[in-house]
Amino acid sequence: MEKKTSDAQIKASRNGEAKNRERKRYMSKKSTAKSFIRLDAAPDDLDELEKLITERRRQLAGS
Repeated sequence: MEKKTSDAQIKASRNGEAKNRERKRYMSKKSTAKSFIRLDAAPDDLDELEKLITERRRQLAGS
């Protein structure tokens, strides 16, 4: 079976991932939050999240 990705591309991808760990972590957290909201959150959870979002928006606006 022939490889679809060259060794150089694999190495470049690994180097890119190592340099962008924070971004990868951020994207993972964002994906988890969106998935929770879409698939698992109960009405009480959504109410709590709305309060947290409002509070966070105020913090960001004040800084």
